[in-house]
Amino acid sequence: MSEHSITHTDERENEELEATDDETLRCPECGGNLTTDTEHGETVCADCGLVVEEDEIDRGPEWRAFDSREKDEKSRVGAPTTEMMHDKGLSTNIGWQDKDAYGRSLSSRQREKMQRLRTWNERFRTRDSKERNLKQALGEIDRMASALGLPENVRETASVIYRRALDEDLLPGRSIEGVATASLYAAARQAGTPRSLDEITNVSRVEKDEIARTYRYVVRELKLEIQPADPESYVPRFASDLGLSDEAEMRARQLLDTAKDQGVHSGKSPVGLAAAAVYAASLLTNEKVTQNEVSEVANISEVTIRNRYHELLDAEEDVATL
Repeated sequence: MSEHSITHTDERENEELEATDDETLRCPECGGNLTTDTEHGETVCADCGLVVEEDEIDRGPEWRAFDSREKDEKSRVGAPTTEMMHDKGLSTNIGWQDKDAYGRSLSSRQREKMQRLRTWNERFRTRDSKERNLKQALGEIDRMASALGLPENVRETASVIYRRALDEDLLPGRSIEGVATASLYAAARQAGTPRSLDEITNVSRVEKDEIARTYRYVVRELKLEIQPADPESYVPRFASDLGLSDEAEMRARQLLDTAKDQGVHSGKSPVGLAAAAVYAASLLTNEKVTQNEVSEVANISEVTIRNRYHELLDAEEDVATL
């Protein structure tokens, strides 16, 4: 067969396919557009109302969901993949309860068998040193994030940062815990839910100096774009922990905005400024809390709160006199 005849045959087949597709999308009576009525299981012409097909099979689930959480709970196709597990959640996990599907306790022989299966399952899940490293680090990130009350998106981001550090060979000479802590610290700042270095240190297994040093190294090598911490991002958490009203929280934000306009925040610790603003706002709204209470919540000294507190009020007075 010649090349010309092959081309001609292909063109004819394409035309037939296009014609077939056009017929399935057009009404056979008036040529109007067809729409699918999922509630009644019918295909109907949008122009003349002709029912082209009826009693169609609904291939979707028998349940309805109104948000993503409800959809995840009702879905029966397994959990979605996640960066928070070293194998992305694709492996099998044998439960620790020694019970069968009906809740009955297993016999001693079956318990021994299940324990052997768990041991081999754990060995197969981590095939090499890289996966063992990743499993330990992601477990550490999850533990620290839970202790700090960080949301799931921060844990997910921290896991991605750690994976990148591992892939780019940044770990030699540094501890797994140090890089994991630095990844979580960076992820929290990227997500706008920062935690102070002291708070991170309290839940980490490494020293503050090592965390700071590793954090700077990871950010530089991975070229992470992290904005300076905004004092206002700490205010909602501090106000909530102290049981302050929305009015006090709003007043604290106003004090910080004024301080920014006056340039008071330059070179100051954002945690200290946020704590001082919350303390000042509580006094201004007659919801008095002590400096000691604010100090414990913010994990900074009372001296820092007093110094920043006076600076914030002075900035407020300067604006008022203008």
